[in-house]
Amino acid sequence: MIALEQLATEQRNPASMQIDTLPTPAILQIINQEDQRVAPAVKAALPKIAAAVDCIAQRLQQDGRLIYIGAGTSGRLGILDASECPPTYGTPTSLVQGVIAGGIPAIFTAQEGAEDSVSLAAVDLKKLALNKNDVLVGLTASGRTPYVLGALQYAHSVGAAAIAVACSPQSPAAAAADIPITVLVGPEVITGSTRMKAGTAQKLILNMLSTAVMIRLGKVYSNLMIDVQTSNHKLEERARRIVMEATGCCRSEAVESLQNADGQVKLAVFLLLSGKSPQEARPLLAASQGYIARALNALNKGAAAQ
Repeated sequence: MIALEQLATEQRNPASMQIDTLPTPAILQIINQEDQRVAPAVKAALPKIAAAVDCIAQRLQQDGRLIYIGAGTSGRLGILDASECPPTYGTPTSLVQGVIAGGIPAIFTAQEGAEDSVSLAAVDLKKLALNKNDVLVGLTASGRTPYVLGALQYAHSVGAAAIAVACSPQSPAAAAADIPITVLVGPEVITGSTRMKAGTAQKLILNMLSTAVMIRLGKVYSNLMIDVQTSNHKLEERARRIVMEATGCCRSEAVESLQNADGQVKLAVFLLLSGKSPQEARPLLAASQGYIARALNALNKGAAAQ
């Protein structure tokens, strides 16, 4: 028997007790008011989120991977965040991955029974060859989803770092994690519908994790996504604008620099800022682990020493 009455995500919300009798504007006002509780709840968890970012960045710099895992809404949110990393930051599809209980069909159609299996997570993670270099982020609003608990246990067994994101206090998932991120958003407008505030909180945290990690990995210069992949016309134009914004050059110069850089935005920016040729610039960027600011600083120090 599952003691739902003990879960924070299953409590009834006093603010929405009469929501079924209200006109549409009043319904929306209640939902909006409750949504405003999410960001402050996430703010309270920032120290743990920061620890998770540093852990993930360190592992990824040592050839590790970031694996999100969850069931239902939580699993879909992990897949969403993972799928955005390659086009936004130029990462290989293997670097950040999402796993959902029930597999690919569960992305589109609820497979709710799949979350009840503790052992299924280990099967799914063995297929990915989860190992000691990796980081596993278990996503579970209730903090008790068996599939996610099994995943966290398996992560420990292979030496992977285990992070949990939950929306219920003192949860089993938090107890099973190296870094527990607990965000208390309060009862949902519709009791137990954790795709609402709990889902929003998880989305905000995933945004923070992947974005901050990519910044730590040198994939952002100022606030520009300099490793963006130019896979369609919109992204090609974005690449030109990024080069122009980063260097102050005109459009034709941006186009020429991108051509010289074989379409690589980061290299195109560095060519213009450093005045180096592609042959000179590539090893300089590599020596600075892909950080433009570090490469430029090294050049300035070298010039000052001469």
